Amino acid sequence: MERSMRVVLLLIRVLAFATITFSIGLCNGIPGWPPLCKESERQALLMFKHDLEDPANWLSSWVAEEGSDCCSWTGVVCDQITGYIHELHLNSSDSDREFHYLFGGKINPSLLSLKHLNYLDLSNNNFSTTQIPSFFGSMTSLTHLNLADSGFYGIIPHKLGNLSSLRYLNLSSFYYSNLMVENLQWISGLSLLKHLDLSYVNLSRASDWLQVTNMLPSLAELIMFDCQLDQIPHLPTANFIQNMTCLKVLNLRWNDFNSTVPEWLYSLNNLESLLLSGNALRGEISSSIGNLKSLRHFDISGNSISGPIPMSLGNLSSLVELDISRNQFNGTFIEVIGKLKLLTDLDISYNWFEGVVSEVSFSNLTKLKHFIAKGNSFTLKTSRDWLPPFQLENLQLDSWHLGPQWPMWLQTQTQLTDLSLSGTGISSTIPTWFWNLTSQVEYLNLSHNQLYGQIQNISVAPYSIVDLSSNHFTGALPIVPTSLYWLDLSNSSFSGSVFHFFCDRPDEPKQRVFLYLGNNLLTGKVPDCWMSWQSLYFLHLENNNLTGNVPMSMGYLRYLRSLHLRNNHLYGELPHSLQNCSSLSVVDLGGNGFVGSIPIWIGESLSNLQVLNLRSNEFEGDIPSQVCYLKSLQILDLAHNKLSGTIPRCFHNLSSMAGVSKSGWLEGYGISNSYIPEYSILVTKGIEVNYTKNLKFVKSMDLSCNFMHGEIPEELTGLLELQSLNLSNNRFTGRIPSKIGNMAQLESLDFSMNQLDAEIPLSMTNLTFLSHLNLSYNNLTGRIPESTQLQSLDQSSFVGNELCGPPLNKNCSANGVIPPPTDGGGYRLLEDEWFYVSLGVGFFTGFWIVLGSLLVNMPWSILLSQLLNRIALKMYHVIVEYV
Repeated sequence: MERSMRVVLLLIRVLAFATITFSIGLCNGIPGWPPLCKESERQALLMFKHDLEDPANWLSSWVAEEGSDCCSWTGVVCDQITGYIHELHLNSSDSDREFHYLFGGKINPSLLSLKHLNYLDLSNNNFSTTQIPSFFGSMTSLTHLNLADSGFYGIIPHKLGNLSSLRYLNLSSFYYSNLMVENLQWISGLSLLKHLDLSYVNLSRASDWLQVTNMLPSLAELIMFDCQLDQIPHLPTANFIQNMTCLKVLNLRWNDFNSTVPEWLYSLNNLESLLLSGNALRGEISSSIGNLKSLRHFDISGNSISGPIPMSLGNLSSLVELDISRNQFNGTFIEVIGKLKLLTDLDISYNWFEGVVSEVSFSNLTKLKHFIAKGNSFTLKTSRDWLPPFQLENLQLDSWHLGPQWPMWLQTQTQLTDLSLSGTGISSTIPTWFWNLTSQVEYLNLSHNQLYGQIQNISVAPYSIVDLSSNHFTGALPIVPTSLYWLDLSNSSFSGSVFHFFCDRPDEPKQRVFLYLGNNLLTGKVPDCWMSWQSLYFLHLENNNLTGNVPMSMGYLRYLRSLHLRNNHLYGELPHSLQNCSSLSVVDLGGNGFVGSIPIWIGESLSNLQVLNLRSNEFEGDIPSQVCYLKSLQILDLAHNKLSGTIPRCFHNLSSMAGVSKSGWLEGYGISNSYIPEYSILVTKGIEVNYTKNLKFVKSMDLSCNFMHGEIPEELTGLLELQSLNLSNNRFTGRIPSKIGNMAQLESLDFSMNQLDAEIPLSMTNLTFLSHLNLSYNNLTGRIPESTQLQSLDQSSFVGNELCGPPLNKNCSANGVIPPPTDGGGYRLLEDEWFYVSLGVGFFTGFWIVLGSLLVNMPWSILLSQLLNRIALKMYHVIVEYV
């Protein structure tokens, strides 16, 4: 027996040696090795290439020359023994897509000749002109089919259900796709399927999605992200314990289930990832959550889950990532979370948690790397010498109660890249050691505290975002690195000249820069060194004490998107070099002393403008017709100037206000638009409002307090999406446009203090969103049209006219005329008004005698001239009305 075993072992060694020798021979070039690809498959690939669009010539190696081995072509993988093609990797990488290296065109059926193909990857392409070919369902050798982000549209062919060998199927789209299904019954034939990704596919008709996927016994990963599913069935638990035992990943994020969490979810004992964010789920998390012992990633953020966290969640000892943010959890989480010793990522932000958190609560969280807990009402109580057991990379405690002392334990966190302590009640100076700690920080937010003192310099990682706004810092602006990406020092008390900040720099920024320096005490002239800031995207210097002209060098800012110089003491004409800043989307120069006419190049060169605010300046002359070229304009504020002339009849060409075009709001910044703190201050409904988050939805026009005349053109009523229109305090005559009712989105309308006559158009009853109307002090006559909206307004909306009917107390006669007054009931209005006019003239004269000497000072001169213009305008209207 022993001898026989030796013989067997000897034979095994001989065979192994022969195999190794043969392999070495292959590698050294035995004739006919490796085998060339099959000619029929080579021809099939050439036919396939013929119908493809390949703008980057990525398939340049696919040539018809004799001797060209298709097994060596780009993206082709052959079996090393048989030479048959087994894999096609024709996916564009992310870096390729940046340079538009995308395949497009058609998919030739010649792929059917690849009888041994088991791996087909066409992901990240642009087949936007075609549907998924139904012949894919005949490629029965496929085990791996990846069509993610390929741009296919239409109904997914049911023939894909014939691919009984398929183990991996990805039909997802990173962007919203046009793929849809009639049902999912065809999937039930894919019994070997392990990975199924249908993200962004429209599954709204597939009410059977859960029953069908439950029929896939091998399924380990099910991903249906944002598939327009509107129900998550509550079926008996027993049906799922047996059939979904292999399921490890369940991703149902961003659907719209609007229900409680079904009990059967807690029976998927082998789940490692359960991702349910953004589904309008409500109710409570069941204590049965403790059954999911294998769970490592749990995300139920962005729902309406309420009530305390169940204690059984602390039994999930394998949990590594937990995200319960943006829900309505209350109470305290400490007793539960403190048991999860393997946690690296914890996000509990924007809930209703409250109470005191002590250092004991974190004693077991030694592996914690990311702790995001902002938007709660916790109070952190620790000893001054506390040494946290973790080394965090991301810490966000906004709205916690940390102050008033500076949290000294922060100096132990040397690995931080993201730190946000906004609104935490800290009232102190920033310690010097802090800036050594932040040398690698990429996101720093200390805004909305009571920090004070001076900041000499800011030390952060390159291309960082720094927000120190809404504090009490004093002194000069700090020195900042040229590599800084985003800096917000607004709403503080920085003072002194801005010259050193902008002009005393060793080199210019090499990447885009966003600067927010508004609402401070900065003085001096606008710097004249903008040639060193050609990468500047946002410049906010509003509400400071800057003086002088806008320098010509600002024309170098050709990438500038947003310019805010509102409420300073600037004067002179706008430099024509600003027409070079053709990327501008927002221009706010209100509250200064700019003079001259509105430049025609604003309409000719700044075609991307979405906000133009020149309010409260000294501009005069006509509104140039070139303003009508601004197709993207949504907010136009020219109020409180000295403009004359008529309203351009071409205003209906402002197509964004008219609803004809839909331009993206401030596109192209490379970061989420929702993060960009763009804003505009508008006067609407008689109140000054600061629009921030909703700014992109606002459409407004304000031409009030000028000297404009003529009729209000009927063409103006073509601005169908305008929400606020103010033409008050001008000299407009004639009728209110008869089609005013077409402007159905109007919420605020002010035509007061003009010389409009005739009746109120009946179409005004169509303005069902109108909540503010002022037609006072015109020459309007007749009955006020009857509608629920108009009669609900205050009487002050109509005074100073010859109107009758509700809401006024003046009754109308049968023909709509106000009855004449009875004897003794008259009111000597003219004599009383002349009394007030005389009183005003006396006050006006005294005002000049007392304060006239101040006019030699330029800033006082600007302010006083604006005030006096307003007084003169009011008196003019009183005289015109009653004389």
